Amino acid sequence: MSRVNELPNRERESSAMPDAFQSPVILRAEGITKAYPGTLALNNVSFSVHRGKVNALVGENGAGKSTLMKILAGVEQPGEGTIRMNDQEISLSSPVDAIRNGIGIIYQELDLCPNMSVVDNIFLARELTRSGTINSAEQRSRTVELLARLEHDIDPDDIVGDLRVGEQQIVAIAKALAQDVRILIMDEPTSSLSGSEVEVLFRVMDDLRRHDISIVYISHRLDEILAIGDHISVLRDGRNVADEQVANIDLTWIVETMIGKEQANLFVRSHQHTIGKPLLRVRDICLPRVGGGYLVDHVSFEVHEGEILGLFGLTGAGRSELLECLSGACPHATGTVDLSGVVLDSNQISDRIDAGIFLVPEDRQRDGLVAALSVKNNMVLSSLRSYLDRLGISLIPRKERSATEAMIKKLSVKVSDSRQLISSLSGGNQQKAIIAKGLLTNPKVLLLDEPTRGIDVGAKSEIFNITEQLAAQGYGVILVSSELKEVLGMADRILVMAKGKITNEFTRHEASEEALMTATGTQRI
Repeated sequence: MSRVNELPNRERESSAMPDAFQSPVILRAEGITKAYPGTLALNNVSFSVHRGKVNALVGENGAGKSTLMKILAGVEQPGEGTIRMNDQEISLSSPVDAIRNGIGIIYQELDLCPNMSVVDNIFLARELTRSGTINSAEQRSRTVELLARLEHDIDPDDIVGDLRVGEQQIVAIAKALAQDVRILIMDEPTSSLSGSEVEVLFRVMDDLRRHDISIVYISHRLDEILAIGDHISVLRDGRNVADEQVANIDLTWIVETMIGKEQANLFVRSHQHTIGKPLLRVRDICLPRVGGGYLVDHVSFEVHEGEILGLFGLTGAGRSELLECLSGACPHATGTVDLSGVVLDSNQISDRIDAGIFLVPEDRQRDGLVAALSVKNNMVLSSLRSYLDRLGISLIPRKERSATEAMIKKLSVKVSDSRQLISSLSGGNQQKAIIAKGLLTNPKVLLLDEPTRGIDVGAKSEIFNITEQLAAQGYGVILVSSELKEVLGMADRILVMAKGKITNEFTRHEASEEALMTATGTQRI
């Protein structure tokens, strides 16, 4: 059963709903071209935003979606082309210009201040004042209203950095809703949300649409496009390749238009791997919860050489926390971790990396990358000692460069030069760089936490193939994914978690979508 069946369905009666192409165009980008050193990001792209509609924009990582959205948000300026609002040419030379013209944006990589409260983030640089001073009571009241609209009871005084990723995403959406916008750009707004949170967001989007607010919606979860979209535009390699009404297309059309090949070939196993002897033995892992109980509750399992072990569960099941325990990120965790017959006594990240366990984290921007560094410097961060000279004082640049360039080739990271800033790469290529960072530590077990979050179907297929190759080379892989089809397609064996415990185990041949969802304690409709 497809994820789209879990999402709220909107009625699409042609007699009642206006044609998306016939609805007025509130914003039109015409002939947009944008070049970076060595890259033509956008090549004569035109894009229309229809009034009061959900205008979906899809394409592979690197297709130019984010660049186009940054131009519409005033963050970047085009080399060529014009932007017209209500048939009047406008200049968007800064984000202030975009906001002045009623254009707001929710970025995929959240632009929140982790050391500030929820309410301070929502009204940052747009503070409500009274008699020349900040009206804190009004800001707090508005924040409560916004969060209630999003059906969340997050405390406005909570520090954003203490919230889980999904809650931070809700705060970012609330921040955008607090602005008086006529066009709201949503770049992967559901990438960290649970199914129920997605339903809430879609209800909010329907409400915005009824109030004549236009939405530009970017998502790699293509079934969401079918559930909520009115109009779809497809970019490929920086060019327009299609514009269509969502009512006239299906999932196969989107995938094949995006990447130019059939969907059925994306997740077909291409590497055979033999599952060997037990490699990692985990016994009674516990992570106490503040206030009592456990986030991870007496979990035990094994991972074999060459095995891809899937962990599936709903939000809050304890999957990410379990991987953090194994990686040494939770020093208060208890239990036994045995790797290749050696019990690991230390609960420190560096010691676990030295032992052969590496975590590719869920939030790559916060926990996996240093945005101000190059691709090369990011890749070698966890294995710097391997590139020191004999005295252990200085790094050997030639050795660093050789190792990283080999990884770039091995994982097909699309980068013009290893010295390029990692923040300039697409999400899929950033994820490959983090995997490369892990492989340079010579691990035995790789922990992949939502490795395909926020990347397109083509990049997902590449990550799938990389994971298969690693298993074929004898690595043990533990994979966490919220996407049922990914777990079913990639894992040799699947453990289902709920409330911090393992509730069931399935072999690849036993597993099904219904069986996995039932094991979480949730019945699918």
